Amino acid sequence: MKVWIAHEEGRALLGELPADVEVEVYDGKSGYPSDPSTVEFWIPPFLAQSKLTTPLRDMTSLKAIQLLSAGAEVWVPVVPPGVALCDAQGVHSGTTAEWTVGAVLASMRGFDVFARQQLRHEWKVEFTTTIVGKRALIVGAGDIGERVAAVLAALGAEVDKVARRARPGVHPIDAVEDLLPAADVVVLILPLTDATRGLVDAKFLSRMKDGALLVNAARGPIVDTDALVAEVASGRLKCALDVVDPEPLPEDHPLWDLEGAIITPHVAASVDGTIARAYAPVGAQIRRAAAGEPLRNVVADGY
Repeated sequence: MKVWIAHEEGRALLGELPADVEVEVYDGKSGYPSDPSTVEFWIPPFLAQSKLTTPLRDMTSLKAIQLLSAGAEVWVPVVPPGVALCDAQGVHSGTTAEWTVGAVLASMRGFDVFARQQLRHEWKVEFTTTIVGKRALIVGAGDIGERVAAVLAALGAEVDKVARRARPGVHPIDAVEDLLPAADVVVLILPLTDATRGLVDAKFLSRMKDGALLVNAARGPIVDTDALVAEVASGRLKCALDVVDPEPLPEDHPLWDLEGAIITPHVAASVDGTIARAYAPVGAQIRRAAAGEPLRNVVADGY
């Protein structure tokens, strides 16, 4: 079985593989290392844009794709029938939850305000708000959402959670409109699918309470950017965004200059050790494929 991986350093992270497994490196930038029609298992690069899916047309023997990211929205529409698509569920949960909690605290405690004061060499005491005693709404109570909820609760917040389906302690997504008016912080950490694209529109934002914070650690197109700009520009809402629409954010986009907006360039999982974490489950998946065993984290219904 021929396997293509995206990083040379990934070789050492696969563990012992069956003798009949051949591993080659294809980073998506240089030419094919061999005939793509002979590849059966593919690990593409991180955060693949649509153009990086084009080798699929040449991979006529492909049986499985193992992503290094949790998001699969780029791949779902283009993966051929009969090819298993597996995401990296759980791999980046800790680092993404860390960014999310950090963004909540940075915005609520005014770190962006104080950073601008520092640039001006200005010592000026400002009273800020706090997560202690506030209510947070986690939209997307998967592994990351549950971690964020646990940390915010430990800091003294009351936490509500919604997911696609209700379960003990978690509301169904249909309940989100009723929960929004009471939330001081709304955290988006759900996959981008046809059902979630544009979920956070003008109506959604209008139901958020004055002074509330929207945190997006999910995908940019879940939010109507123009509607968000209008609300933050008015001063009614604040936001902390690791993902935006469009992405990358153009230099002249109004989001950059809004007070009340914290923006990072899709870096929640861009930390030291990312390659090792991403490849941790890959070797086991390859061994399962080689043995004809069921693969784990197979994408269904868009995620």
